[in-house]
Amino acid sequence: MSVIYILLTISIVVAIGFFVAFIVAVKRGQFDDSYTPSVRMLFEDELVKDKPEKTILTKEE
Repeated sequence: MSVIYILLTISIVVAIGFFVAFIVAVKRGQFDDSYTPSVRMLFEDELVKDKPEKTILTKEE
């Protein structure tokens, strides 16, 4: 039974270590994207086709 407590403690310590490393990486700007905005203007925009308006035909009396 004591092995379960040891493994649980080790897993919590490892999880906290990964969480702290993630927070430090975010604070230092590790995940900031500085490349994509500079080349975004080089990509061609997709053309949006206009849909024809639907007309309602009424029966003339």
